[in-house]
Amino acid sequence: MAKYRRLWFLLIAIVGVTFTLLGYFGAEVYRAAPPIPDQVVSANGETLMTEESILDGQTAWQSVGGMQLGSIWGHGAYQAPDWTADWLHRELETWLEIAAREEYGQDWHSLSGQEQNALQYDLKTEYRTNTYDDATGTLHLSERRTAAIAETADYYSRLFSDAPELQSTRENYAMKENTLPSAERRERMTEFFFWTAWAAATERPNSDVTYTNNWPHEPLIDNKPSAENVVWSLISVVLLIAGVGGLIWAWAFLRKEDEEPEAPIKDPLSSVGLTPSQKALGKYLLLVVGLFTFQVMLGGFTAHYTVEGQSFYGINTSEWFPYSLMRTWHIQAAMFWIATGFLAAGLFLAPIINGGKDPKFQKLGVDVLFWALVAVVAGSFIGNFFAINQIMPADLSFMLGHQGYEYVDLGRLWQIGKFLGIVFWLVLMLRGIVPALRQPGDKNLLALLTASVVAIGLFYGAGFFYGERTHISVMEYWRWWIVHLWVEGFFEVFATTALAFIFCSMGLVSRTVATSASLASASLFMLGGVPGTFHHLYFSGTTTPVMAVGATFSALEVVPLVVLGYEAWENWRLKSRAPWMENIRWPLTFFVAVAFWNMLGAGVLGFMINPPIALYYIQGLNTTPTHAHAALFGVYGFLALGFALLILRYIRPRIVFDERLMKVGFWWLNIGLVLMLFTSLLPVGIIQFVASASEGLWYARSEAFMQSDILQTLRWVRTIGDVVFIVGALAVTWQVVKGVFFPDLEPVALETGEQGTASELSA
Repeated sequence: MAKYRRLWFLLIAIVGVTFTLLGYFGAEVYRAAPPIPDQVVSANGETLMTEESILDGQTAWQSVGGMQLGSIWGHGAYQAPDWTADWLHRELETWLEIAAREEYGQDWHSLSGQEQNALQYDLKTEYRTNTYDDATGTLHLSERRTAAIAETADYYSRLFSDAPELQSTRENYAMKENTLPSAERRERMTEFFFWTAWAAATERPNSDVTYTNNWPHEPLIDNKPSAENVVWSLISVVLLIAGVGGLIWAWAFLRKEDEEPEAPIKDPLSSVGLTPSQKALGKYLLLVVGLFTFQVMLGGFTAHYTVEGQSFYGINTSEWFPYSLMRTWHIQAAMFWIATGFLAAGLFLAPIINGGKDPKFQKLGVDVLFWALVAVVAGSFIGNFFAINQIMPADLSFMLGHQGYEYVDLGRLWQIGKFLGIVFWLVLMLRGIVPALRQPGDKNLLALLTASVVAIGLFYGAGFFYGERTHISVMEYWRWWIVHLWVEGFFEVFATTALAFIFCSMGLVSRTVATSASLASASLFMLGGVPGTFHHLYFSGTTTPVMAVGATFSALEVVPLVVLGYEAWENWRLKSRAPWMENIRWPLTFFVAVAFWNMLGAGVLGFMINPPIALYYIQGLNTTPTHAHAALFGVYGFLALGFALLILRYIRPRIVFDERLMKVGFWWLNIGLVLMLFTSLLPVGIIQFVASASEGLWYARSEAFMQSDILQTLRWVRTIGDVVFIVGALAVTWQVVKGVFFPDLEPVALETGEQGTASELSA
């Protein structure tokens, strides 16, 4: 370890400091979360709602899909409104109408400018003044506001039912008829919507900003970016520039050029006999491409709902397969197939690490894990169906059906099953790794790989720190531990280290270079990635320190992406190191695409929405799925597919990839993703951004604006990119299916002029 002591100390120090920040300011999230009143009372002393009824409303919202049907505080789907912003604006307008009739005996729009200004002053004063009594846990509301709440609640109760006068609105919002059949639960849900809007409009005690840092933009009550928002946005930009400059200097002056080892005559990995557990990985690859194809088809289905909200080309599909269900399955399928690709990569490496042999009962473990994954996928999808269609009893929805939170939508029981599966994978990995760690020699790279494997195995458990009735601010904190920290942090380190280990085992890069690069990359990922988790929480009921930490460190997340072009070139040039590298040219090509999309999707499009001032106006708009598609599929999707193709190459030694299929698959996936992003999602997001900045978030997500001709046309245009992408996906899927079932139908592979099975090469 002496050779890498400084790099290890740097990594350990960074992990220690960043997790300390994440924990310390996580406690701030708990402490400063907007209070849920014990009771909300009107001016005449009537109890309008209680903490329990508000939380009942939260569970009702979760059961219909939660964040997959509209959004709360900007987090969720994008076709229906953000319920916080929409409720707030409707309640404000209703208050003004009531006030105009009471004060002047006229409608609001009939008043003079002076009269309107007077009422708007009263409106702002009433809504921004905090009337919550912390000592008694009571929120006091005026008679006028109570009337405005009742009228607004009636609209939402009718919207989530099958009221005929709002049928076209439901269609435009991609809502099914009678979304929430129970009138009582609809009433409770309106109370939850009200509470989220109250927190967004009411100033914190001893502060001039609301509980959500003045989000959403709402000119009627002067909700606008705070001074801290602007300051920390500028600081984040300065830190980004400084970080990029510092990295370039360090890259130029500190990076050492090590001599490349002479490439072996034969591929060392092909010279090791396949173990039974490795041969069993074919079904994992089929699950990867099966779920991938399913997810892609669902993506096209879901996107079509944005233009024909209750139908698919005239066929009424929303009754049983509404938008919220299709979007849930679309996102969950992605999480499952990408995770399966990573798990398969680890299981492929375990015997190699263990000296080319399986630990006892390893194949049995691999088979059990596979069927456990299938059970979790099927169970969670079925649970989603019964929950969103309101067939499942309400008290079972969170446990068996739908948690309501984007990316962790699966019912809690299936989440537990997924966690146990990942822990079991960790055990299978450690059975191969631990004996290797005891062997003499340089084990630093293996130690880092082990650390990433342990982190992947355990950190998914962060999802169990919240429950069905947990405060939504606290829930958001832990949810992003999974979505950001687990996926974007530890999977990133695992992928980098696993690739370095593979190339090192092939004899293409020296162990010193592979280890040093992996340790340095892990430090950079953790430095920005861990506290950068807070950039998702700017407006989720948190305080300025959380915004400051999130803005500061999320800017540093972009810094290491600057050198990814060089990394891509380094990976690509490996194909010319030895003739046998031609056999893995296509997996290498997919890894090059990962570097490109990491730079564009995670870097450029990610930083577009990272600074607080940017996110203030575009949170909850189509700029977010622009980044999400480019980063989730562009980075982790291409990486999982690259792993699948690499594994396929070795578990089917006779295979040669079909050039026509692979060219169509690779290029059509990339071109389709570009078309999807830059001809539809991003233009829609930019147009919404202008509307949000000028009128308010409510307008940018409103029925009238979203159904405008230009946005309708742009959403139809997405069909072109979707079709191109689907063709690419089918090509890659067919290549994997052919490779698993019919490897001998492929042209004979060349291995230094000969072809042989792994066992023959080993002999």
